[in-house]
Amino acid sequence: VQLQASGGGLVQAGGSLRLSCVASGNILGINTMGWFRQAPGKQRELVARITAGGTTNYADAVKGRFTISRDNAKNMVYLQMSSLKPEDTAVYYCNVDKLVYLGGRYNDYWGQGTQVTVSS
Repeated sequence: VQLQASGGGLVQAGGSLRLSCVASGNILGINTMGWFRQAPGKQRELVARITAGGTTNYADAVKGRFTISRDNAKNMVYLQMSSLKPEDTAVYYCNVDKLVYLGGRYNDYWGQGTQVTVSS
């Protein structure tokens, strides 16, 4: 089982980026998918998450600027980030809280991070 995140990069303040994350490996079902981020010297924090049914919640710092979505058929989750600020600079991680696959299940499964850098 893998969670593969992509879409990070360098962008100017006010710009936009779209992150994608795909879960692969004989996946049978995924519960909540989410994005977390960790800036240098700071703890990892929740950015946004979405349930299998489409219920979303966001960190206050990104409300109105970021939009999380998912494609259950493709086992993918997206994060559309707009009006980016320098303080959004961090490594962004994809997360699944519960995942069932042919070989068993995982709780709290993490993908590798993707760097987002916002220049002022």
